[in-house]
Amino acid sequence: MLTNPVQPEARSWLPPVAGFVLAVAALRLVALAFNRTDLFVDESQYWLWGQNLDFGYYSKPPLIAWVIRAVTDLAGSDAPFWVRLPGAVLHGSTALILAALAARIHGARAAFWVGASYVTAPFATVGSLLISTDTIMAPFYALAIFGWVRLAETRFARFAILAGGAAGMACLAKYAAVYFLLGAVLAAILVPTMRIGWRNAVVLALTFGAVILPNALWNLSHDMTTVSHTMDNVGWVRSDSPLGALNLGGLAGFFASQFAVFGPVLFGALLLGFVQAGQGGGRGMARALVLFSLPVLAIVCTQALLSKAYANWAVVTYFAGTLIAVPYLLARAPRLLPVSLVINGAIALLLPVLTITAPLPDRGGKPVLQRYLGRAALSRQIVDTAVAKGAGAVYAQDRDILADLFYTGRNTGLAFYAPKTWGRPHNYYEQMFALPDTPGQTLYLLSAAPVCDGKAVAPAATFTTGQGVYSGREIIAYVLPEGCVLGAS
Repeated sequence: MLTNPVQPEARSWLPPVAGFVLAVAALRLVALAFNRTDLFVDESQYWLWGQNLDFGYYSKPPLIAWVIRAVTDLAGSDAPFWVRLPGAVLHGSTALILAALAARIHGARAAFWVGASYVTAPFATVGSLLISTDTIMAPFYALAIFGWVRLAETRFARFAILAGGAAGMACLAKYAAVYFLLGAVLAAILVPTMRIGWRNAVVLALTFGAVILPNALWNLSHDMTTVSHTMDNVGWVRSDSPLGALNLGGLAGFFASQFAVFGPVLFGALLLGFVQAGQGGGRGMARALVLFSLPVLAIVCTQALLSKAYANWAVVTYFAGTLIAVPYLLARAPRLLPVSLVINGAIALLLPVLTITAPLPDRGGKPVLQRYLGRAALSRQIVDTAVAKGAGAVYAQDRDILADLFYTGRNTGLAFYAPKTWGRPHNYYEQMFALPDTPGQTLYLLSAAPVCDGKAVAPAATFTTGQGVYSGREIIAYVLPEGCVLGAS
């Protein structure tokens, strides 16, 4: 059992940290009220999941859908502001949890810099502008680490329940939360002072299992849909020759992106903190935190080398990583902490401003935030055309278009359909909203003109969206003659 009394000055940490974090969160919510971007594809999909509550979904576990549904129901509105509102609140909560742990381990000064560094980190800024599973996972993962540290200190079973329950909730947000269990096992093996005991390990594991059980049962009853999608994302897992061609460029790109994800100063400090721990520096707690951080980064780097990895896939690294990087800088280069805060703070200010001024600024005649514009405008054109043509439904092959149609067209009374497939569905829309055999009068968005009775059907409408994501792309709609139907893809 680890003996780690609270630092003498640690109890003074809360007012300055809470003041800073709450100010940042409040400013983000104000900016969100003036945000001019459309919901992104994934955000619209998460909202749709929330309209069909379940214990699991095609590509993700269910917690993000539950949260969005709860917030929008309480607000009485499905406006983008309310869909995205949890982001700033949850990242602010995560900052306070990590600050509380830093206060216990290192004192009030570390608590302030941990809280300020986390809440202004670029990934937290992005996660406060766009709702994502990383954001929903964040406070629960941080709370799991907090509970585990307290468990190692005290061996009290209540902290085993806290750690296991929080880790389970994190896993209901994103399966990457299983990295917590990996960190706990590695710490028990490699850091004797951080062992929690067999009884507490069993309590933690059982609590974790009880929380994720509904989603596990859902997967078992749905052909392991979410797990299969996760394996598709990993890529090399389904490859016959996973080591056939190493993606060195992908690895380099992913690793470089982490300086942008966490911030250049913090990520550099984190790497140096790993080196220090490898050379035997630091106490047992510091070495244990490395085991909650470094293996995650190493695993995702391996994924980038074998296939591909998106920049946010290693975000779990930075919950424990903030507790490594900030104390390292306080001990070795304290003057760099304000520098880091200025750099990350500038990004934290710039990104919300861009969402307010969109479609300006532009680059080469295209808005900087082009991929977040034009979606709702296209959906409104499609809906208006469907109504004018007397159609009761719209069919689209493009997942991006479908995602926004369901959201923007939510109060129109129209039905929206995806392609029917004979094999495994490619997305949630094909899984749940495939075109029925008798769809009735439908407006079809197709990449090529359908042929009926040997003749190509004439377009019913052509859509464009100016400077938005579909700029330069013509989307053509058709109304099929009676008796002409589409086949499955």
